[in-house]
Amino acid sequence: MAEQQDEEQKDQVTLNIAVAGESGVGKSSFVNAIRGLQDTDEGAAPTGVTETTMEPTMYPHPNMPNVNLWDLPGIGTTNFRAKTYMKDVKYQNYDFFIIVSAGRFKENDITLAKEIKKNKKNFYFVRTKTDLDVTQEEKKGVTEEQTLRKIRNRCVENLKTLGSPPVFLITSENPKRFDFLELVENLERDLPDHKRDALGMQDTSFVSMVAHILRALWSRISALSEK
Repeated sequence: MAEQQDEEQKDQVTLNIAVAGESGVGKSSFVNAIRGLQDTDEGAAPTGVTETTMEPTMYPHPNMPNVNLWDLPGIGTTNFRAKTYMKDVKYQNYDFFIIVSAGRFKENDITLAKEIKKNKKNFYFVRTKTDLDVTQEEKKGVTEEQTLRKIRNRCVENLKTLGSPPVFLITSENPKRFDFLELVENLERDLPDHKRDALGMQDTSFVSMVAHILRALWSRISALSEK
């Protein structure tokens, strides 16, 4: 009986992760990547060169039914101004935030981080499209390691008014590269304690599950690239 009640309680607990940032930085592609989907897969968040997310949109994780990823509209747009963004997207509905940028973190990103912090929510900074910078710099004879160090140093300098927030360099095109798995591991570690316990997420089981998802995604990407 007790075990049944525990299972029912676990089913009722959900983890809501908000993915925020300016328009066009790759938020939707990031949501797809962390769900183990490519942008063209059925059920994937729509992506495009213009703003495709006009309201907060929930995407359940395919392997973890209690985990929801929320693709939020771009901050600083006509409909979602920075000053009222947190209220407009109903910040209280999310357990924590991932702030995404494709380059330098801008004033809107920093404003958002300060508001999240003020409302006692956790957040990470994720710098997407890192592979494009690496490829571009390699043409100039700069190594990947040097490029990543340069990007990290820029991010730290750019965000120094916030202390030392976590920054993860990723590419949604290939989750095996850069900091993607480290991001997932930190995500699990920083879950609100009561939700992590209720969801039954132990370090090894959660990371193993995500690693399996990433391997499956990588296999599909590799298969497509060989065609």
